[in-house]
Amino acid sequence: MAFETSRSPGRRGLSRGGDPGVAGLKALVLLVGLMWVSEFIDIALGHRLDSFGIQARDADGLVGILFAPFLHAGFGHLISNTIPLLMLGAIIAVAGAARLLLVTLLIGLVSGVGTWLTSPPTSITIGASGLVFGYATYLIARGIFNRSIGQLLIGLVVILVWGGALFGGLLPQAGISWQGHLFGAIGGVLTAWFLGGEQRRSASPIAPPFRG
Repeated sequence: MAFETSRSPGRRGLSRGGDPGVAGLKALVLLVGLMWVSEFIDIALGHRLDSFGIQARDADGLVGILFAPFLHAGFGHLISNTIPLLMLGAIIAVAGAARLLLVTLLIGLVSGVGTWLTSPPTSITIGASGLVFGYATYLIARGIFNRSIGQLLIGLVVILVWGGALFGGLLPQAGISWQGHLFGAIGGVLTAWFLGGEQRRSASPIAPPFRG
């Protein structure tokens, strides 16, 4: 006697569409993985890639806005950014790969442009700490703009765990780009505001048309 098992159509649809959280985590691992690959290549080339960081107020240095997050001053620097990137990024990645990449792009732009405008002349800034600060402030601020109790609680946890490091990173220190940290943090708040407004607009009911 043969037995045939039936599957729910909804379950089949879910497997085809995939879990957005899983896709988001894969995107996060890919981003961080690219940072590690870049560092191995940079070391093999004698740190020549570091010249592609953000060169302050130099038109040629604008390309560093794209490349700087993937470049680091050694593995110690990279590890110190990898851990918070994975922890904070995983929370954002639950919403899917598209949301993670959009948040990363917006924070990276604000952090990069701000660093380019305000860093000391002839300086070159590398590292993903701007993204770290941006991820943190995005998670702290999004609950306010989305009016979500759950997200507010997550933001509170982020403050309790990372608040001291966030404040300390904004203080001027030799060899540390507090400008990148500051504008990364600003970028996170602006991104939470922008995407929160977008979410409210999509959720608000459309008013019926007037009859003439």
